[in-house]
Amino acid sequence: MFSTGVSTDLNITYLNEGGKVGDMIRAEAICDKFGKTLAFTSIRFINKNNELVARGSHTKYVVQAAKDPQNSDWEGFSAPGKGPKVSFHHPEDEV
Repeated sequence: MFSTGVSTDLNITYLNEGGKVGDMIRAEAICDKFGKTLAFTSIRFINKNNELVARGSHTKYVVQAAKDPQNSDWEGFSAPGKGPKVSFHHPEDEV
């Protein structure tokens, strides 16, 4: 993103231990809604036992970002829960 905007809310709640140093934690992020002025995202962190470790949310003022022609197309971000879901994996997991 070339122009990002201002964070208006940022929250994280810790629910369980993540594990030991070196243990993998899976992150699942989703764009819950991308409106005309605000974008709402959420994230979940899951440990190797498939337990929810932490959850978070982020609200961002995005008017400038939406107007920047260098940013990607915003079409897929308008419906709640319809934004891209992203999972992060360790490179060694990919065979």
